[in-house]
Amino acid sequence: MHLEIERKFLVRKDLWYAVRKPEGEDILQGYLVSEPSLTIRVRVTKTNCFLTIKGPTQNISREEYEFSIPQKDAYEILTTFTKNKIEKTRYRIEFEGKIWEIDEFFGDNEGLIIAEIELKEKDEIFKQPQWLGEEVSADERYMNSCLAGHPYKTW
Repeated sequence: MHLEIERKFLVRKDLWYAVRKPEGEDILQGYLVSEPSLTIRVRVTKTNCFLTIKGPTQNISREEYEFSIPQKDAYEILTTFTKNKIEKTRYRIEFEGKIWEIDEFFGDNEGLIIAEIELKEKDEIFKQPQWLGEEVSADERYMNSCLAGHPYKTW
């Protein structure tokens, strides 16, 4: 088991679009279970596929299990068992010794850009890039599992 401690922020698009970025990774995620106490998802990228199980969020942390699965199985699960999906491109950017994951969403969540940082401790101090906007760690609407069923375009 891994304890995920994560903070999320909206991204200031005007500053983000000016940032020199590495190549992004396209991600397709589908949710088998999406409830406050349990999330089970399948994630497909160009090079890897995962089945991930996450427990309830407590403050900014939650238990997480992640397993690699064959691509064929991942697509079969997505097609057969999931109706709520999200599409995004993820950029990984190092800033002041920390890795930030910035997700640009597409499809029904187009226009939304979220930055995440994974921490070792809840109270860990870190420097924030200038392109960060409002923190949304406590706002469930910005959880990927919620975005899959209640897309940004419907807010």
